Amino acid sequence: MIEIEKGSANIYEDLGLPDAAEMQIKATLAAKIGEIIKHRHLTQTQAAEILGMPQPKLSGMLRGRFRGISETKMLECMNRLGRDVQIVVCKPSRSRATGHTSVVFT
Repeated sequence: MIEIEKGSANIYEDLGLPDAAEMQIKATLAAKIGEIIKHRHLTQTQAAEILGMPQPKLSGMLRGRFRGISETKMLECMNRLGRDVQIVVCKPSRSRATGHTSVVFT
């Protein structure tokens, strides 16, 4: 019999990788960037020009290789694709020793 263990919402944390929270945020941003590029029917070459990055770097980012790309750069990509980015800092809804960072699209 195969044992199945339910994971958390963060696969990087489940795998015990360093910087799991940051990697989850980058994965969410990369997926949304990819959706926008697809929705606008852009080639990777066209998108790379708009985003101000080499096409191979964009290709890597869209395939989950984003360790060399900062969150700030990914937020800039969202702006270059015509999206507004808001950063909101608030008190946590429940008592915790540390805060939590998430990405929400509206």
